[in-house]
Amino acid sequence: MSQISQLQAMDAGTRRREARTVIASSYLGSTIEYYDFLLYATAAAVVFPKVFFSGADEWVGVVAAYGTFAAGYVARPLGGIIFGHFGDRLGRKNMLIVSMLVMGIASTLIGLVPGAAVAGAWGAVMLVFLRVCQGIAVGGEWGGAALMALEHSESGKRGFAASFVNAGAPTGAVLGTLVMGAFAALPNEQFLAWGWRVPFLLSFVLLGIGMFVRLKVSESPIFKAALEQEKAEQEKAEREQADQDHAQPQRRAQGSAPVRREIPLLQVLRRPKTLIFTMLAGAAGFALQVVLATFSVTYAVSKGADRQGVLYAFAAASFVSIAFVIMGGRLSDKLGRRPVMIGGLVLFILYLTPMFQLLSSNNIGLIFVAFAVGLMIHSTLFGPLAAFVSEQFGTTSRYTGASLGYQLATLLGAGFTPGIVAQIFKDSGQDTSSVVWYLAIMSVVSIVFILLTREPKNNDLQAVGS
Repeated sequence: MSQISQLQAMDAGTRRREARTVIASSYLGSTIEYYDFLLYATAAAVVFPKVFFSGADEWVGVVAAYGTFAAGYVARPLGGIIFGHFGDRLGRKNMLIVSMLVMGIASTLIGLVPGAAVAGAWGAVMLVFLRVCQGIAVGGEWGGAALMALEHSESGKRGFAASFVNAGAPTGAVLGTLVMGAFAALPNEQFLAWGWRVPFLLSFVLLGIGMFVRLKVSESPIFKAALEQEKAEQEKAEREQADQDHAQPQRRAQGSAPVRREIPLLQVLRRPKTLIFTMLAGAAGFALQVVLATFSVTYAVSKGADRQGVLYAFAAASFVSIAFVIMGGRLSDKLGRRPVMIGGLVLFILYLTPMFQLLSSNNIGLIFVAFAVGLMIHSTLFGPLAAFVSEQFGTTSRYTGASLGYQLATLLGAGFTPGIVAQIFKDSGQDTSSVVWYLAIMSVVSIVFILLTREPKNNDLQAVGS
């Protein structure tokens, strides 16, 4: 009996329990990974300009710190290719364990990197290297977590299930910002000397928790069924080849070529349109997300707001947004991925100008409102995104295709956006209208490509091909 048949043979209660276990594991694992990854965003906004780029003009140091932040996004597509290849060949679960191990070790080591006062430029070099390791790990983590949730779920609930993976991002942001915010209460000298390092060192504790949970999760039944089907097809081809060789002895003497499975990356690249469209469709969502996590924090603090207060306001707003990510995924199961995502982008374009007005108020309550409304709007497009991207690809190349499409979107949308936005802001005489125009244009581009991409809500996930 195939893995799909076994899953279907289970009673409804057993299937739901299995799906809930996998979804909870994907959510927890994603939370831990994004705690590590987005903790760096907070540190890049409030710590690294002073620790690793001290002596430079304030906004020059900010741009340089955001440059190291971008290195992680550059590495994410590479992680998607590496982990995607082995995830499509060997299984989703094993790659999730390896990606978490890489992330946990890299994040812990970031907390040990010496600053410019001790190591000079080498501190920044080590920081970039470890950030690249983080990027490779997240590039592999997201695809595996999304696919495990998606492939264990019933049709009609996939957007809801996969949204928990993306809900790990704001949850990780809450956790990381709260921990960093707690140490930001230290006197400035102590915070910059050692306080900021402790949240990174705590990654080792989270690594242990995450590994314990990940080891208990079962492999995707859809992936196992695809392997069984491929094995059966290969055995059939070998029998047919043997029959031909028996009928034609001269061919047996020459030997017969084994049936080889196509490399997952090549399967994806045979349909570059799907990859390119999903990348451009998702890019603006990441640009808006990363501006909220980095530039908006820096901007609010530069206008006189208390640093710790701003961090806590962002953490509280991120906590509120978690439910909206899941609601966005659920809504997309009813209305479709595309309408929900486009609606979120249109609302965010309209909200950009009032958001920066609230952020410049020097009032923590209004700054919280700015973050909360922005993240709630963003969640409506972020919630369906995991399913939207993953459903575009077939089973034997889904890990590679979904990871690469998603991570290229993060590179294009988020990797360089903090640095670009900071530079635009600086060159315009600190005028936020230039930032608004940049983000609005990116959002319009994504809307166009969402419209050009097929609606995947009812796609058959059990189709093996790409």
